[in-house]
Amino acid sequence: MDKQIYVIGHKNPDTDSIASAIAYAELKTLMGQNNVTAAAAGEPNPQTRYIIERLGIKPPLYLTDIHPKVRDIIKRPPVTATSDMSLREVLQLFHQHTIRVLPVVDDSNIPVGVVSLLKLSEKYLVAGTDRKRGVDTSLRSVAACLDATFLAGGPADEVEHLHLFIGAMLEESFTTRIAGYEPASLLVMTGDRPSIQQAAIERGVRLLVVTGGFSVSDDLLDKARQSDIAVISTPHDTATAAWLARLSTPLACFVESKFEKVGVGEPLAHLRLKLLHSGEPAVVALEEDGSIAGIATKSSLLAPIPYALILVDHNELTQAVPGAEAVEILEVIDHHKLGNAPTNHPITFMVAPVGSTCTVVATLYRERGLQPEQKIAALLLAGILSDTVILKSPTTTSRDRELVAWLEPIAGLDHLDFGKDIFMSCSGFSAYGTPEKAIRADFKHFNAGDLLFGVGQVEVVGFDEFFEMKAMLREALKRVKEQDRLALAGLMVTDIYSETTLFLVEGKNELAHVMGYPQFEPHLYELKGVMSRKKQMVPHLLKVLGTL
Repeated sequence: MDKQIYVIGHKNPDTDSIASAIAYAELKTLMGQNNVTAAAAGEPNPQTRYIIERLGIKPPLYLTDIHPKVRDIIKRPPVTATSDMSLREVLQLFHQHTIRVLPVVDDSNIPVGVVSLLKLSEKYLVAGTDRKRGVDTSLRSVAACLDATFLAGGPADEVEHLHLFIGAMLEESFTTRIAGYEPASLLVMTGDRPSIQQAAIERGVRLLVVTGGFSVSDDLLDKARQSDIAVISTPHDTATAAWLARLSTPLACFVESKFEKVGVGEPLAHLRLKLLHSGEPAVVALEEDGSIAGIATKSSLLAPIPYALILVDHNELTQAVPGAEAVEILEVIDHHKLGNAPTNHPITFMVAPVGSTCTVVATLYRERGLQPEQKIAALLLAGILSDTVILKSPTTTSRDRELVAWLEPIAGLDHLDFGKDIFMSCSGFSAYGTPEKAIRADFKHFNAGDLLFGVGQVEVVGFDEFFEMKAMLREALKRVKEQDRLALAGLMVTDIYSETTLFLVEGKNELAHVMGYPQFEPHLYELKGVMSRKKQMVPHLLKVLGTL
């Protein structure tokens, strides 16, 4: 089975991240890959939701965590046993399925213990003080294992401790052999030997097994019934019957009630720790309702993870969905600086210095001679217009403009009108609900040496709303700084019409001496002509923070 592939953007996704994921997954599908799904590492922001709803496009799958889980590597359904099964049945399961550990379940499929082939062999084969003759079994189980029929008495389910004797000698010798045992604990096995059969019945044994399919006289059977002695006839010879009788012991006598377990929704790392450090050969995986889902051994850890990732609009694991470092990354499609982690195998890695990842994806459509459907063309157009602020951002390139011109007629939209609609419909802070949500909607972390800082960005039409909310935004920025353990947290409030950004910042008060832009008031800077976080704001902060 092919792996499920998720095309996914960065955490706190913007329109370019969501649009490029959906469009690239659609491109893969057009190219014949049906195992590709668009995903998002966070909730779409108001602008993105507006675009998706307007275009009637299905939102991407929301993946909060991609860490491999226990459910990803276990085989379903597991082979299980019940406590009342005989050792013969259990050993057949071990052999038939080539397994080493068998979970034991009750009638509700809840695990009550495990049995390992190794420990079972040790208990069964290593002779203890009473292992030479002792057999723990029930009349029903021993008859079933011997493929026997009852000639007298009937199948009882109670497990009894019986002592096995083979009647292959003269009657006098046999009587002497069994003299020291309680008659009600004796299981006597003999063939066509009427004298031994009679001696056993007269002695009052618990069970007489007649081997080779031989009969018992009616007189002896009448005596057996009168004395409540069970008599069965088996087609097996005496040697085989003696061996099978020992295998009639119910599994309940060997179940280990203490066992390691793990939930199917737990990270694979939890299972790995249990397998490597518990000393147990296997761990039982449980469904949420406590029923058994599967069983995992150390070899299970070698099972391939059934899904992989294609990263779009980012290549740094710090910005990726949690768990991405533990999953195979097949491709990267991006337009940011390199910060990627190493991979075990060569991958498709496409990074272009353009204003939008959607530009790269649109280029791939065109290069392959494929035209996106109208909705996907409009979505790609929206991604480019959003990330380049309607082609006004300094990140905008000639290729962005070229692809906008290619997509316009396919989408049936004028890019200027469409761009204005996008920003007008969801500009400002009110669409986010709370100041903290507005800050985190498009918030990214960066490193300046050992210093960690974060910058968010919100596009607005005019600054009136910002000034009304400035105090609340600053308090929220303080909380973000503390929660994320940042040296500095900033928010770019960018007016798309005046092409000016107000930068609200918490942390590194000495920044005022090196910022290089007018300080509008404490903690607030005015940056005329600055619209791009990637190309203008972050490079500038990296430079000035390096001087502190």
